[in-house]
Formats: sequence, structure tokens, C-alpha cells
Amino acid sequence: MDLKKIMYALAAVAVLLAGALAYIWYQKNQLVTELTIEKEELTAQMIDLQNDYASLSSDYDTINSQLDSSREEVSQLIQRIKKTEATNRSKIRQYEKELGTLRSIMRNYIVQIDSLNTLNKKLTADAAAARREAAESRKKSEKLSKKIEDLTGQVAVGSVIKARGLKLEAFNSSDKKTDRSSRVKRMIATLSLVENDLAPKGLVRVYIRVKGPDGVLLTNSTQKTFELNGEPLICSASREVDYQGKEVELGIYLNEIASFSKGIYTVEAYTTQTKLGEAELMLR
Repeated sequence: MDLKKIMYALAAVAVLLAGALAYIWYQKNQLVTELTIEKEELTAQMIDLQNDYASLSSDYDTINSQLDSSREEVSQLIQRIKKTEATNRSKIRQYEKELGTLRSIMRNYIVQIDSLNTLNKKLTADAAAARREAAESRKKSEKLSKKIEDLTGQVAVGSVIKARGLKLEAFNSSDKKTDRSSRVKRMIATLSLVENDLAPKGLVRVYIRVKGPDGVLLTNSTQKTFELNGEPLICSASREVDYQGKEVELGIYLNEIASFSKGIYTVEAYTTQTKLGEAELMLR
């Protein structure tokens, strides 16, 4: 009689374990299914964004060049999403952030194109009215306008802060330089802002964008967003310096990166005025 009870009890335990395993299997499959659907939806959104970019066009070479660059970023991001496992949630979340940035950039393109078209129409109308009202002084006005435009352009170009000697280096936990990816704990980008008496004096923030061998931007908890020519960009790190028109050397540290893989890393340095330069670092 006791043996039967024991057998019944073991059978009940077996049934419970089987039920628990079945429940765990079901939950796992359901999670994988949900993540797969989430990846498919993200991919579909990226393809929609790609189509939106394809439909954008303008009459301005500068904007067209920027559009081509953004279209290439969208295309590369779609390829990376397709190659990424749906269960890699950190990568999927990173791609969602990049999708949001690319959407924001596209909205800025639309605003720029509309503004330029509106401005172009207004300038055309104003020019026609000016020709009608002051035909006799047109030549003098054109010469004066050209001179002012040239001088303004020269001042604008001359006032932009420039840099030299941009370099990216890697350091280990002992704060020594290394080119072994497994030993890297942080990176530092160094450069010099060159002397320029025409440039505005005061605090200047320098931003760096570091991309790994897979082309993905390296970011941590200190990441910021800045604008370059009205276009929002995410930076890996930044530093503010006091620029008084004289040469300033500075280093910008990139910490809190979980790991580094083998390959070529690229760094780009910017202010909100211009791109300062680009450099590479090879890790083995």
C-alpha cells in the first residue's frame, strides 16, 4: 500500500514537472515570437523610412549630397538589422535609437527644402520688383552686392575654428597605450584647435564620433546630441574648452565601453560650426 502511494506521488511530481517544462517552453517560444515580430516591425519601419528618403529631392547640390549620405546610412542600418538576431535586444534597442535619429534628420531635410523653396520664391519676386523699380542702377547694385557677398563669405570662412593633429589612441587598465583589443579599457582622441584671431572667443565644445569596425557608433551614458548645419548628430563623447584665439591642445576620453573588437576604428571631430577632422586606429 505504501509503495502504491509512493508511485502515485512520483507520478504526480512527474506530471507537475512536465507541466512546468511545457509552460517554460511555451513562454520562451512566445518571447522569441514577440521579439521576432518586434524586429520585423522595426525592419518595416526602416524600409518605410528608406522609401520616404527616396521620395525626397531638392534643387540644391548641398542638400542632395546630404540626402545621399543619409540614404546610405538607412540602407546600411537595414542590412545590420536583418543580420542581427531578434533575441539580441541591446542591438535592437540601439537600432531603434538610430531610426529615431534618422527620422529627425529627414524632418529637418523637409523643413530645409520647404524653407529654401519659399525663400527662393520670395527672392525671385523681390528681384523682379527690384529690376522693375531700379533698372537704371542695376549694374551698380550688382557690383556692390557681389562685393558684399565676397567680403561676407571671406569673413565667415575665416572665422571658423579649425584643428590639426587629430589622433585616436587606446589605453589599458594600467593607463598604457595598447593596440590589443582584449586589453583596451578606454580611448582618447587628441587634437589641437589652431590659432585664429577672427574666430569668436569663449567656450567651445568639441564633439567626437567613434565608430567600431562594424560601423556602429560607440556610445555610453555621457553621450550628447549636437547640430551641424541644422542636422542633429549623436556624439560618443565631448569636451568644452576656453578658446581665446590661440592654439589649444585637448584630449577627449571615451570610457564605459563594454568591450572592443579587432579591426579599424574611426574617429571624427566636430564643433557645431564644422567638421574638424578624421582619423583611424587599428586594434588587433
